[in-house]
Amino acid sequence: MSRSKSTPSDSHSGAGIGNATGHALSAAELIAIEQRIGAHNYKPLDVVITRGEGCWVWDVEGTRYLDGLAAYGAVNQGHQHPRIVAAMTAQLGRMSLTSRAFRNDQLAPFYQELSDFSGYTRVLPMNTGAEAVETALKAARKWGYTVKGVPDGEAEILVFDGNFAGRTISIISFSDDEQYRFGFGPFTPGFRILPYGNLAALERAITPNTVAVLLEPVQGEGGIIIPPADFLPGVRALCDQHRVLMIADEIQSGLGRTGKRFACDHAGVRPDAMTLGKALSGGMYPVSAFLADDEVMDVFGPGDHGSTFGGNPLGAAVATEAIRVLQDEGMIDNAAAMGARFAEALDRFDFGSIREVRQTGLWIGIELWEQAGGARRYTEDLRARGVLCKETHEHVIRIAPPLVIDESQVDLTVDTLRATFESLG
Repeated sequence: MSRSKSTPSDSHSGAGIGNATGHALSAAELIAIEQRIGAHNYKPLDVVITRGEGCWVWDVEGTRYLDGLAAYGAVNQGHQHPRIVAAMTAQLGRMSLTSRAFRNDQLAPFYQELSDFSGYTRVLPMNTGAEAVETALKAARKWGYTVKGVPDGEAEILVFDGNFAGRTISIISFSDDEQYRFGFGPFTPGFRILPYGNLAALERAITPNTVAVLLEPVQGEGGIIIPPADFLPGVRALCDQHRVLMIADEIQSGLGRTGKRFACDHAGVRPDAMTLGKALSGGMYPVSAFLADDEVMDVFGPGDHGSTFGGNPLGAAVATEAIRVLQDEGMIDNAAAMGARFAEALDRFDFGSIREVRQTGLWIGIELWEQAGGARRYTEDLRARGVLCKETHEHVIRIAPPLVIDESQVDLTVDTLRATFESLG
């Protein structure tokens, strides 16, 4: 498929920031400024996006692309969903921030909407996914000391290799990826890393000081790694047996990405606590949350934890509408149906460079053999053909389009993938 030029329908499309003469800067000029002034902590594809709608994005030169990444799942509801935009615009006209020093009229409806959707009785709002995970770590430790009776300072949280939960100091302290850790020590103690999917290793690792098992039900950044079918039920059983909290990081896997509300739903497992983020606001605003029932959430008292922006009226209003849109428009069911269409098509791929295809709903990892030369060149070729996605862990092409994708867009993505593999081998 060749890239297509599109005449944008609104006054913002195709417009970049201006230079001293008032002319819009080109993509090359914008990239050069970004490289010169910005920190080099990302290596994006060289496309400069200016507008989005549904599954489509446009660059500053007017070229249209199908978004196969959805901002790592933050845009499950599609770019610029009109209902979410309307909710955000309306709230912007009234009040954006009060801080939690005062109450606001949007927080309670958000709490109710998320509690009803998730089934958890209590919600603690934050902003970013990493903040939600940090909240979970604090909750687990305090629960261990004040409820379970672990000696002060001796709580241990069990995690798994291949995990990714953010890049704060505490979170990288339990990463096994050396790039995330190099140069950032000393690290936070109190974590133990186990092999992902290995119940026997988990059972051996639990001690009286274990307060929580923190896991991703599907490891997204790790390359769409799906554990054995008995893993999540086994973790649940071991946590029950040893009075340990099971905490699921559903920041990427939740809110419909896998064709269920949460990835844990596929296994019929309910964790003791959960972290959400990304699509919680439909990509419109940073909103995250830590969810639990009373026994866990009640460890927090006034002043124990908080955030100036966490639970602000703008974020609350946006997130409330984002949750409603997800349900009202059948996006979770669509993720399951379109994921099945992807699976049927990808099953027919027979290219020597492909080692394995892993998939759950609209979350696909195409792992390449090492001799294929790395996934980056495949994502660059896909970009040139009009589909945007991203490599992860060097050899995996990660595909995660918005949940509003339709049959024709799935077929277009598959056809483009086929053309790339036919070209590169």
